[in-house]
Amino acid sequence: MSKPSDKSGPRDAYYLELQAALTKANIAQPTLVIDRARLNANIDTLVGHLPDGMGYRIVAKSLPSIGLIEHIRSRAATDRLMTFNLPMLSELSQTMPEASQLLGKPLPVRAAKTYFETLPVDAKRAAEQVQWLIDSNDRLQQYSELAEAQALTLQINIELDVGLHRGGFEPGAELQIALNQIAASEHLAFAGFMGYEPHIPALPTTLGWRDKALQGAWKTYQEALDQAAATFDAQTMASITRNAAGSPTYRYYEDTAIANEISAGSCLVKPTHFDSELLEPHLPASFIATPVIKSLPTTRMPGLEFADAAKQSWDPNYSKTVFIYGGHWLADPVDPPGLSYNSTFGRSSNQEMLNGGPDLDIAADEFVFFRPHQSEAVFLQFGDIAVYDDGEIVDMWPVFEASA
Repeated sequence: MSKPSDKSGPRDAYYLELQAALTKANIAQPTLVIDRARLNANIDTLVGHLPDGMGYRIVAKSLPSIGLIEHIRSRAATDRLMTFNLPMLSELSQTMPEASQLLGKPLPVRAAKTYFETLPVDAKRAAEQVQWLIDSNDRLQQYSELAEAQALTLQINIELDVGLHRGGFEPGAELQIALNQIAASEHLAFAGFMGYEPHIPALPTTLGWRDKALQGAWKTYQEALDQAAATFDAQTMASITRNAAGSPTYRYYEDTAIANEISAGSCLVKPTHFDSELLEPHLPASFIATPVIKSLPTTRMPGLEFADAAKQSWDPNYSKTVFIYGGHWLADPVDPPGLSYNSTFGRSSNQEMLNGGPDLDIAADEFVFFRPHQSEAVFLQFGDIAVYDDGEIVDMWPVFEASA
């Protein structure tokens, strides 16, 4: 095993500008920051890639803030949302009643019933804009009974298994039963399909596995479309939603032969789990900023002080210590450079310990910056999002209440 090299060094000018903006705004607690200029560039990158006729649906769980979603809706010129639970569905129905909402996962029918029972009267029209995702004939029957009991017509979107193998219909007899039931019902309407391909970027390129998986997904999707076309008239088929892709794969869709809309969210803020070759044109636009509580010139391990000198002699990146405000987030430190978690001391959500090399230069009350691994859960942990633009914190966007 080779001796580790020193990874510490001067701070990045970009993060120093972020730090100055946070300080000027009197922010002194862990905060989620979004760079609006980078966000706009990512929106433009996504929209600029879409072929003619391809719609864009905003994945609300990955961008869990009304202000953030409104900004993206405006810049991307879309009224399509993908929502994932009852609280989110209800809130968006009230704040954006004109938007089209597609459920990103099937909800228990009790949740759908609660939605209709609790939706304010002035937001009732929003319910007509909801497409309910159905993954089985049993669930379809439950929703059919709900629609009849409530004297409603529900828009039904059928989840397809085109390679992700997370449930849903495959072309064949079970799918035909569902299509026939929808076609025969006075309370159900066929709204379309949603089908997600396997996690293509995670597959090896050996022997063309990625291309085979993608082509296989499209073949399965087309078979389902053919089956639906034999059940419904051309006018219905021309108007249905054909939803596919996601942030990791949307750039594979260069025409509307299979899908007529893609869903994406995370690529617009680009947490680390979306650092892929396909998403290289997108910029990291979201950061966790947290103040340093204590900055120490040495590293001392409780009960293991006798080993400190040897540890630091072997690995210079354990030369100095900072304790930060909060911690234990799904995130990686990115500035100052060379910071790392201490595996011996362990993680802490109170005062997390980070270590750095001899050139680490940060004082108490200055900020350490992290890149989150994901957005959907992490964004909900910090209260209002600080919006950074041109050297200033220009807005604060409240986030959704925490929900599963």
